[in-house]
Amino acid sequence: MTKTVYIYTDGACSGNPGPGGWGAILLYQGQEKVLSGGEASTTNNRMELTAVIQALGQLKVPCQVELYSDSRYVIDALSKGWVFQWQRRGWIKADRKPALNVDLWQQLLPLIATHTVTYHWVKGHSDNPYNNRCDQLATAQAKRFR
Repeated sequence: MTKTVYIYTDGACSGNPGPGGWGAILLYQGQEKVLSGGEASTTNNRMELTAVIQALGQLKVPCQVELYSDSRYVIDALSKGWVFQWQRRGWIKADRKPALNVDLWQQLLPLIATHTVTYHWVKGHSDNPYNNRCDQLATAQAKRFR
């Protein structure tokens, strides 16, 4: 039977680019794993992607993943298939501009392919306690680099 893991992620950046942080919470059968990190000079979208990469990287076997993020960039690119179109076009977007964060997308796509992932966009800074905790983790990490 496939394990179902709930993953909440968030990224934060002070200035864009600027010092940034990310946070992730993995939930499985009442167990909780909390991850966070940051970088001195990055962007919000890079931190959002890094949170998802780091969380999925924790999974040792293929899982059913319920991924929650307040990042439209991450959720829409994956759920609407944009990232796969960028990849097919040599990392060029529909507007003929280069896709951003290709290095991170290239790390993320094999992780996504390993699992069955359902994407959930959640409103940031609202009433989702796990998203709010991820935001606190990400913000605290970003402050370390100021």
